[in-house]
Amino acid sequence: MSEYDYIIVGAGAAGCVLAARLSESGAHRVLLLEAGGSDRSPWIQVPIGYGRTFNDPRFNWMYQAEPDPALENRRQFFPRGKVLGGSSSINAMVYVRGQPGDFDDWAAAGASGWSYREVLPYFLKLEDHAWGASEYHGSGGPVHVSDVTAHVHPLCHTFLRACSEVGIPQTRDFNGEEPEGAGLWHVTIRNGRRVSTANAYLRPALARRNLELRTRALATRVLFEARRAIGVEYLRAGERATARARREVLLCGGSINSPQLLELSGIGQGARLAALGIPVLADSPAVGEGFQDHLCVSYFYRSRVPTLNNQLAPWYGKALAALRYALTRGGPLAMSVNQAGAFLRSRPSLERPNLHIYFNPASYSTTTQGARRRLLNPDPYPGFLMSFNTCRPSSRGSVHLRTPQPSDAPQIAPNSLATAADVADVFDGARVLRRIAGAPALAAVTAAEREPGASVQSDAQVLADFRARAGSVFHASGTCAMGADPRTSVLDARLRVRGVSALRVVDASAFPNVTSGNTHAPTIMLAERGADLILHDSRGGSGVP
Repeated sequence: MSEYDYIIVGAGAAGCVLAARLSESGAHRVLLLEAGGSDRSPWIQVPIGYGRTFNDPRFNWMYQAEPDPALENRRQFFPRGKVLGGSSSINAMVYVRGQPGDFDDWAAAGASGWSYREVLPYFLKLEDHAWGASEYHGSGGPVHVSDVTAHVHPLCHTFLRACSEVGIPQTRDFNGEEPEGAGLWHVTIRNGRRVSTANAYLRPALARRNLELRTRALATRVLFEARRAIGVEYLRAGERATARARREVLLCGGSINSPQLLELSGIGQGARLAALGIPVLADSPAVGEGFQDHLCVSYFYRSRVPTLNNQLAPWYGKALAALRYALTRGGPLAMSVNQAGAFLRSRPSLERPNLHIYFNPASYSTTTQGARRRLLNPDPYPGFLMSFNTCRPSSRGSVHLRTPQPSDAPQIAPNSLATAADVADVFDGARVLRRIAGAPALAAVTAAEREPGASVQSDAQVLADFRARAGSVFHASGTCAMGADPRTSVLDARLRVRGVSALRVVDASAFPNVTSGNTHAPTIMLAERGADLILHDSRGGSGVP
């Protein structure tokens, strides 16, 4: 059995960060296990390529949720990265931290040390922001964050004017002093290339002798002596192997795979595990519970002016875009199609934004096939879309084992629209989108609302349309949450799994609540702080680093 100080399961958004930080001093021997393979494919590195990896089983677990009663028993699609960099290698590259109050809520839920004031230094630490260092941004960190204002499609500026016309203020920086309002997204793209955590953290670290990476290695269970985690069993090339951890085992599989591995290892709801024939090591009722996600719907519009559809729909447009990218590393292939949006309060009485709006200068209403969004094949006519989702959904679902076989996909039950508050935001979201679309700036360039269409007007019709068309924005979180109460949280505030020792979970499953926006940036932040906690504890330090 090979022996290491730390074994990290999952080379995704968080695992690559831990691998780099824990091996940085050279004092610790680190093993990183990844079930997927290389991220060298151009479909990963070229930003627009995420439209291809979205449906590519070589790089994507391509999970399907259980039939959701609130969504006409449809199965939502849950892409998850199965590749170095994990979901940071297949996401839309939008860099959004969330609202400051999200993290204050973490602390209030029992995750002491995770308030906005306390996590801000870690956001600064990870950043290499295009604007340089400031009170709100870092410089020289591993993750380059670009301002693409000069490169977005002109229709994005039309969207911003429309927002201003209906009283939605503009913000220059969703991650700065004013995170509320309408603006352009910052993105994790540098010189026309995706900035995944594999590129930013792992690749430079792999030159170190004390860091070992094993790909195509599917973790099957955590090994224990009594209640102490001492290693990991995994499958590689059809062979079962084990590795031993002198200090800790660190799970970074994400909100679907981390609870799956805990249950496979005997940590979870005792009766559920016993029914699957898995010996119960620690009866932890919250494992796999608390699932949260952002659920959105898109409104599609036919445009009177050219959009990205005009550039990317025809074969010759794709060829010209590819040539431009090859020569300059610029153009539409070097961008995310998610370029503008807003965080806003739909009701003045609210203390913080409750709606997340997306604006996309392209549309896919005729080329989408079920859950498969064909981002490289937009509609064959000028079009754009706007979407909305609740920032902080109050509905809660679950992720649990379906069978005791590690290779079988777990059971994902989103439990969408389970609360009156989430349903109310559906009505508000539809009203806000249509108010923006009706503003003079956008109305002047809009030929028609193609979906859901002018016939959908009443609250009942709006809700029925949402149930028929809404889907995940792929921000799964909360299934191994931090907190103070063992009945409702799996981890303590230092990311340690309750009921056992030498085992932590470091990924978005640890979020006490989903953040108001894309979850990639807060996941990297959590891993940066998690690495500090692990190293601090390894030195026997007191207090919080």
